[in-house]
Amino acid sequence: MANTSSRTLRLLSLLQTHRHWPGLELADRLGISERTLRRDVERLRELGYPVGAARGTDGGYQLAPGAVLPPLLLDDEEAVALAVGVGDAAQSGIAGMEEASLRALTKLVRVLPPRLRTRVDALRAVTVSAGTSGPVVGAGVLTAVAQACRDEERLRFAYAARGAAPTEREVEPHRVVALGGRWYLVAYDLGRHDWRSFRLDRLTGPRATGARFRPRALPAEDAVSFVRTASGAPAPYTVEVLVHAPSSRVRQVVGHWGTVEQLAQDSCRLTMTSTTLDWPTQALGNLGAEFEVLGPPEFAAHVREWGARFVRGAGASA
Repeated sequence: MANTSSRTLRLLSLLQTHRHWPGLELADRLGISERTLRRDVERLRELGYPVGAARGTDGGYQLAPGAVLPPLLLDDEEAVALAVGVGDAAQSGIAGMEEASLRALTKLVRVLPPRLRTRVDALRAVTVSAGTSGPVVGAGVLTAVAQACRDEERLRFAYAARGAAPTEREVEPHRVVALGGRWYLVAYDLGRHDWRSFRLDRLTGPRATGARFRPRALPAEDAVSFVRTASGAPAPYTVEVLVHAPSSRVRQVVGHWGTVEQLAQDSCRLTMTSTTLDWPTQALGNLGAEFEVLGPPEFAAHVREWGARFVRGAGASA
């Protein structure tokens, strides 16, 4: 039974990582026969996971959205809150969080029933946080584009560049990038025969064509560098601070948004990477502890500016 349960969980994990799995390939990955695979798929359906099946030469399995939320150990309110929170985390500007957050959001939204997807989009549209100052992108658009990147499948959509009428585009999607409070798609534009970056808030009706492609070499170090060069976005800052407080206390406040290295019983080094200096300054204020800025000089100047502003405000009030 333990082996069967482990295999079922492995099957579910594989179904969540691809748009479509050929039956034979899926059975090979699990090391089982196709007959056993069919039994395991049926077991997932009994648990509430909507696994679709197609017969024929192109037959296989695909995890689809269902009429009810599958048993993720989350109720409706928790699922909506998680999707909104992960979406904000992906746009936080904290290096290293964007890709992992986007993968988590893609998996979650893919199995949300339509009524919950609508609630996620509505809530994100009217919610403002420190990490999401840019235009809001619907979860459906975001996940459709991300899945096409992952599956190496050509994508069509309507795109309205600044000051121009919408045009129909067909691209080979490469990566989705969150930068400066905005979402971008880096892709090879088949109509213009060149690489482009597309803002997702200006993109509508994304739909996969079903045509696979062989990935091309990106003419940049990575997708983030490509978008930063194309958009003129600033490079992120790496902030280092000596905090005179126990590392456990600092981790509790900062969470995953920074790296904490314990130096002594009551002191630690806090490192944060962000495209804006406001967020690290706010995080340090939330700590309620003495600290020393180790770098960069721009951050030290930024903290002094904030401090002077607060001092002036307190003096005027007095």
